[in-house]
Amino acid sequence: MTADLGFATVDVDRERRQGVAEIIYGPGKTAAQITAIAAALLASASGPVLATRVGAEAAAEVLAGLPGGAYDPGARLLCWRPAAPGLRPFRVAIVTAGTSDQAVADEAAGTARALGLAVEPIRDVGVAGIHRLLAHTDRLRAADAVVVIAGMEAALASVVGGLVDAPVIAVPTSTGYGAALEGVTALLGMLSSCAAGITVVNIDSGFGAAMAAFRLSRAHRRAPA
Repeated sequence: MTADLGFATVDVDRERRQGVAEIIYGPGKTAAQITAIAAALLASASGPVLATRVGAEAAAEVLAGLPGGAYDPGARLLCWRPAAPGLRPFRVAIVTAGTSDQAVADEAAGTARALGLAVEPIRDVGVAGIHRLLAHTDRLRAADAVVVIAGMEAALASVVGGLVDAPVIAVPTSTGYGAALEGVTALLGMLSSCAAGITVVNIDSGFGAAMAAFRLSRAHRRAPA
């Protein structure tokens, strides 16, 4: 099922298939286009409607035309009807190597919370001072999934992958000096991790990591008690 808006063909059946409505990617769209797509999704879905990577000026224009939503400037996320966490919410630890990775973490956290996941932030614990990470071992092991966000050589994902048995979702960031190659070095490092079973998403994709955690949460809920 789709809704033809002329400039966009909106997948209005996605919530039924995947548990969440089609997510609107903000860059390249006008505020009027975001507003029209969001309105179509709100009319066809019952749960959260999200638009990612929306600037503050565009967000204000969208909300003026389609009230009832909220804007998270750190995450650059517009959200209508955020999901409420359940009695036993799926817990996601979001771990950053450094303060420079925080914008990606904000996107991951904002998206995860909007989808009803419980977020546990663990900030600035890169391997150059590994004692900072080890101080949070109990919190890491209590999570249902761990999102690891790191640039440079991205060794943090391997270290966390060796500490926990929960799924680890690694996000390479474009943080780093010249040979970091705007995140390519981190991406290759995470893909080459010696900690088996780590999932790696795209460079700077906090959104992608949150969506991976959301899919895990749906499988977790379906599992027999």
